[in-house]
Amino acid sequence: MAFVSTGYDPKEPMKDRITDIGPRKYDEFYPPVIAKNKGKWLYHEVLEPGVLVHVAESGDEVYTVRCGGARLMSVTHIREICEIADKHCDGYLRFTTRNNIEFMVDSKDKVKPLVDDLESRKFDGGSYKFPVGGTGTSITNIVHTQGWIHCHTPATDASGPVKATMDVLFDYFKSHKMPAKLRVSLACCLNMCGAVHCSDIAILGYHRKPPILDHEYLDKMCEIPLAIAACPTAAIKPAKVEFEGQKLNSVAVKNERCMFCGNCYTMCPSMPLSDQEGDGIVLMVGGKVSNRISAPKFSKVVVAFIPNEPPRWPKTTEAIKNMVEKYEANANKYERLGEWAERIGWERFFDICGLEFTHHLIDDFRDPAYYTWRQTTQFKF
Repeated sequence: MAFVSTGYDPKEPMKDRITDIGPRKYDEFYPPVIAKNKGKWLYHEVLEPGVLVHVAESGDEVYTVRCGGARLMSVTHIREICEIADKHCDGYLRFTTRNNIEFMVDSKDKVKPLVDDLESRKFDGGSYKFPVGGTGTSITNIVHTQGWIHCHTPATDASGPVKATMDVLFDYFKSHKMPAKLRVSLACCLNMCGAVHCSDIAILGYHRKPPILDHEYLDKMCEIPLAIAACPTAAIKPAKVEFEGQKLNSVAVKNERCMFCGNCYTMCPSMPLSDQEGDGIVLMVGGKVSNRISAPKFSKVVVAFIPNEPPRWPKTTEAIKNMVEKYEANANKYERLGEWAERIGWERFFDICGLEFTHHLIDDFRDPAYYTWRQTTQFKF
């Protein structure tokens, strides 16, 4: 019997070892000028909306052109991005955490041809494929979750409201006229994989009804113990139900305990949560991650519910645009939206923005850790 080598020698475990499983090491993709000057940058400036320069101790410069991207991209769109990078940047580019695309060049004379090329590329409908902007005191790309196109528990879409919102805020993407940077995010349900709880303006999909129970198929399609165990609030219990003269194994839901998270539907497709009337959008404002000027903040609910209105979500976009315009007109320089609201008082914020205050907006959550845990790197004496 022939011996087949597996490539592993216990006497020399590192010999011929495969090490390229998973992504390649990030520093292999640095542009040469960045690899040369890593850790030796003196300063950076924002030259105009969408254009930055970083200057190193050696005198080398890197010019970055930022343009809006998309979370969901077609292969042809990605190929076009690669073509632009090959044409202007020796093939180098990077994506930001907010789905912007950044093209980097090593001299100023390469910036204008790159910007002109990006701005000239448009979709058949006339909108920009690669709008340049999103730096400094602007609204940059909206981070969002999956929405109706991929996720199974969304209360609203992601790409649809984001596109509609960015259309009404596009001038703020292309300019530096805001008091400070403003970050908008969307999560399509309360599970919040979009981290909207710490954004200046947050669009949150919200379910208002407990799951529907399809008793006929529940025991056939679901592991009932798993569906019960998946509920974080113990709102589900096993139950026997009558269906067409038969007693079936199923579950019962204690509605007042349900937090509409959709965990049960994740485990059991016979417990769908989506509902045309019950699903919609909640708007939150005032969150931030930054430690600058004040400590990080959580967002607060300011609009309790707006129904889903595809394809353009007019009430949602109107409310967001109104808040942004009032913030632009009234906030001090460098003041984030939440800092402005706290300075003038939340009552005044609701008044200025024309928002209705209801009992649904009262924040009565009190966690002892909220007052004892260190939540910021800021030191106070």
